[in-house]
Amino acid sequence: MLKEERHQTILSQVEIHNRILLTDVAENLDVSIDTIRRDVKELDAENKLRRVHGGAISLGFTTNSAKNSNIYRQKDKIIIAEKALGLLKDGSVIFIDGGTTCMELAHLIPSNLNLTCFTHSLPVAMALLTKPNVTVIMVGGQVSTDSQTTIGANAIHNLAEIRVDFSFIGTGYVDSNYGLTEFDWDIVQVKKAVIKCSKKTVLLSISEKLNSQHRYKTCDINAINTLITELKPEDDLLSSFRNHDIRIL
Repeated sequence: MLKEERHQTILSQVEIHNRILLTDVAENLDVSIDTIRRDVKELDAENKLRRVHGGAISLGFTTNSAKNSNIYRQKDKIIIAEKALGLLKDGSVIFIDGGTTCMELAHLIPSNLNLTCFTHSLPVAMALLTKPNVTVIMVGGQVSTDSQTTIGANAIHNLAEIRVDFSFIGTGYVDSNYGLTEFDWDIVQVKKAVIKCSKKTVLLSISEKLNSQHRYKTCDINAINTLITELKPEDDLLSSFRNHDIRIL
């Protein structure tokens, strides 16, 4: 495979999943990890992604800016966020996860809507602070420099003491049979705690993540009450998800 083809594959994967591991890419492309490490270093120098220890993350995933021009498939993520808004009611208590799609939801919450919102995402909390009628409660814990979310025992303990009407979560990978997965063990533990403290869990995911999986399992697909993508519910890509007890928007 030519270097340009490897670069395109790396960029495609990091945009879809927000974060990638060098070992995964090297295995998938059947090249050495040193080759992929050099590729990621070059792409970082070209400001096309951000190199982190053992992998890379998308530029859209790392910025704190409210005006982010690096969001992959932002129009589709706005469609997803607009659908999710229809679930919110005045006085609701909710949780909003980290990630670019959940960030779009935070941006779109109307200023006149009264909500109490828990989050473990620093960027989401900052976006919500611009909403005068939203009470923002930050779930404390160790802050991950990659995801800009809190992780660890303290975050999990805090989540165990609350009960929210809806949690709006993202995922790196989702499969109709295997469920939700990630490559980050710490992120998985927090997401498990979020799902446990939620009356209903809503997954926000672009369609490119469908039918993909990784090594650490967050939950079965039936642990999700509602799946929201940019697609119409009757789209063929969602046919395998319609076989489960899950609402599709």
